[in-house]
Amino acid sequence: MRTLLLGGLLLGSAHAAPRVGQHDGYTRLVFDLPAATTASSRVTGQSVTVTLGASLKAEQGPLSASGVTAYAVAGRTVTVTLARGHASAKVSVLPAGGGQGARLVIDVPSSAAAAAVPARPAATRSPVPAPVVRPAGTSVVRPRVVLDPGHGGTDPGMVSRWVTEEDVTLDVALRTRAELLKHGVDVVMTRSSDRHLSPDKKRDLAARSAMANNGQVSAFVSIHVNAASPSAQGIETYYFGQPLAGGNRSLAVLENGGGSVGLELTRQASSTAQKELGDILAQAKIAFSRQLAQKVQARLIAATGAVNRGVQTDAFYVIKNPTTPAILVELGFGSSPVEGPKLGSAAYREVLAQALARAILDFLNTK
Repeated sequence: MRTLLLGGLLLGSAHAAPRVGQHDGYTRLVFDLPAATTASSRVTGQSVTVTLGASLKAEQGPLSASGVTAYAVAGRTVTVTLARGHASAKVSVLPAGGGQGARLVIDVPSSAAAAAVPARPAATRSPVPAPVVRPAGTSVVRPRVVLDPGHGGTDPGMVSRWVTEEDVTLDVALRTRAELLKHGVDVVMTRSSDRHLSPDKKRDLAARSAMANNGQVSAFVSIHVNAASPSAQGIETYYFGQPLAGGNRSLAVLENGGGSVGLELTRQASSTAQKELGDILAQAKIAFSRQLAQKVQARLIAATGAVNRGVQTDAFYVIKNPTTPAILVELGFGSSPVEGPKLGSAAYREVLAQALARAILDFLNTK
């Protein structure tokens, strides 16, 4: 991960100097807090001002990272000076957990386009939790990813003469996990055997997505196999939102459980997608999800030479709720006489897993 460290931890119960990390598309400032507290924020000119419900030790200093130039802490007020051309920031207060104390997180977009998004008041949890590296002498927080092998247990997913979806998704996920672990990434599996999390499809999908909501997860990837007419081929990757014009809603219905259950969950997810169009916090998550989806799609196509069906949006229930970047990838068509046998091959699944792992590592800025 590309990381720039500035400042450090101060002695005592209240910390002031921020840790600064450079991430894909944004710069993150992390201020340690003595305890979880309230916070409000505003942007005026080129300054982000956060008013806390707790006091920090007074301190100030320069910052040399994309989008920011300086910080100042004075009691309950934290001020960050933005670089020229930047006029937005996302402010969050994260509670203690995962070996870390409470902290104030300020994310400043590093691109000019993202910088045009207005600021949003502090939330109780960051929608895009990313790994943060602590100063020398303290432990390093490893990036964590949730891999979701689609279906399993009472729901086998698509079944063809060549493959069953639940088997392919689990095998590819396990292979992907093995590669990510080699690079120091913690991996959480929603399932590691042929099982479901609940016989009720809505609860099953909700339980999977909930694993990405503990504030310590950097990405959620749900892995699936497509089905259609025998002529259909290719790989496609989705992030959450309204379906693109002319999109095939039946896929979301199938992956959401099929039948009346799938229809109802798709309706609920579509309603959420519509509401999120005006939610800046949700838009931040969607922007990062799009980046992840693009990296995954590009790596998979380059590795396999499969038909490129592109990056799309749709109302998949399993990627509706995670507060972290979340995508759903369809690895190919198990119903295809060309792709079905490939998906049944251990060698081809290894190619898919290696490409998927590399894309995730690219997203995490991890070698």
